[in-house]
Amino acid sequence: MSQSRLTELTWREVRRAGERGIALLPIGSQEQHAGHLPMGTDTLLVEEVVDRALHLLDRDTAAPQVVRLPALPYGHSPHHLFAAAVSLSAATLGAVLDDVLDSLVTSGHRRIMVVNGHGGNDEIMRLAVKRLALRARVTVAACSYWTLTDGEHGGDGGDGDGTERPEATPGHAGWFETSLMLAAHPALVRTPVPARTPVDPPPLFDNPPHPGLTVERHGEWERVDGATDDASGADAGRGGRLLDDRARGLARAISAFDAASR
Repeated sequence: MSQSRLTELTWREVRRAGERGIALLPIGSQEQHAGHLPMGTDTLLVEEVVDRALHLLDRDTAAPQVVRLPALPYGHSPHHLFAAAVSLSAATLGAVLDDVLDSLVTSGHRRIMVVNGHGGNDEIMRLAVKRLALRARVTVAACSYWTLTDGEHGGDGGDGDGTERPEATPGHAGWFETSLMLAAHPALVRTPVPARTPVDPPPLFDNPPHPGLTVERHGEWERVDGATDDASGADAGRGGRLLDDRARGLARAISAFDAASR
């Protein structure tokens, strides 16, 4: 595979890469992650998954050419402003994505993939790629990294240790993200991670009163102190296996997108 960073290419190299390659844009956020994780957790984790996925693809001589853009470090995080965040409105994030994607098309790219690391970006990102395909002759894809698994191990990391915990995945500043950060950036995790005080009743955004409903209630994030679940049992070993699983899933997704869009 030929992988490169847009920041390090000349304009002529960008034009050549756009003829056959896939432009890959990671997007994250800057927002509170309880008292033990840094503001940039979502950006750091999406970059880690992308790094690992591209490393896996680099072993395959038939893998696609990928041009990696710098991660967009800001996202849609108004629900975290009760503590601290640097948040773009939905309209602004949509406009930023429109401008970035349009710029890539104008610069010669015809295949683009957006990889997201923050739940608040997901719907906005998907609308942006749908809009792009309506106005430009491109093939464009989008995903959030936590939704991708390698599909081989039944969700337990391959060793039967129960690595996956669907009820806490992805969560926010909880067991899943904290395990990933302990594996990827242990020096940034404030330890020991305290046990989370149980919240009763549970927040409606994670526990809707009827299947299929999306429910939001004012003040819920502040009431749960910025975390969706208990992170005190987070583990670096399991976090590493979870990261590897998502990286394998992303590598497969990039290869599948390449095969479908040539």
